[in-house]
Amino acid sequence: MKPIAELIATLARVGYMTPAPGTWGSAAAVPLFWALDLALGVPGVIIGIVVAFVAGLWATGVMTKGAENHDPSEIVIDELVGQWIALLPVAIGSAMAGAPSTALWPAWPTAFLAFRLFDIWKPWIIGKADRRGDALGVMLDDVIAGVFAAIVVVAFAGVYHGIIM
Repeated sequence: MKPIAELIATLARVGYMTPAPGTWGSAAAVPLFWALDLALGVPGVIIGIVVAFVAGLWATGVMTKGAENHDPSEIVIDELVGQWIALLPVAIGSAMAGAPSTALWPAWPTAFLAFRLFDIWKPWIIGKADRRGDALGVMLDDVIAGVFAAIVVVAFAGVYHGIIM
C-alpha cells in the first residue's frame, strides 16, 4: 500500500522536485484542474476536490505513520486540493458566463499566487490547522488556504470587472 500512497501523496512524484516542492505541486494542479473542468464541469471539479482530499488524507496518513515529521515537503497532494479550491471560482464563473474557463485569464494567476501566499504565510487558522501535527492538519491547512485564495479571486474579479473593465 505504501507505493500507492506515495504516488498519491507526492502527486506522481512531483513532490520530489526542487526547489519549492509545494509550488511545483500547485503548478501541477493547475493543468489538471483545467482538464477536469473541461471534461466534467463544476460538478466534476467539486467531486475531484472531495476525492483528492479523501485520497490525500489516507496517503498522508500512510506516509507519515511513525515519522517525526508530520508534514514532509514531498507530500504535495494537499497543494493540489488547496489549489483546486482556489480555482473553483474560475470554473463557477466560466460556467455562469457560458465561456471557457481560459477566458477568465486574470483569475488563473490570481488563484495561483493567492493560494501560494496563504499556504506559505499560514496566517490565523491556516497556521493553527498546520500545527495539528497529523494528516488532517496537513490537508486542512491547504483547504483553508484554498478557501482564502478563492475569496481573493472573487474579490479581485469584482474589482477587475467593476473598476478596470
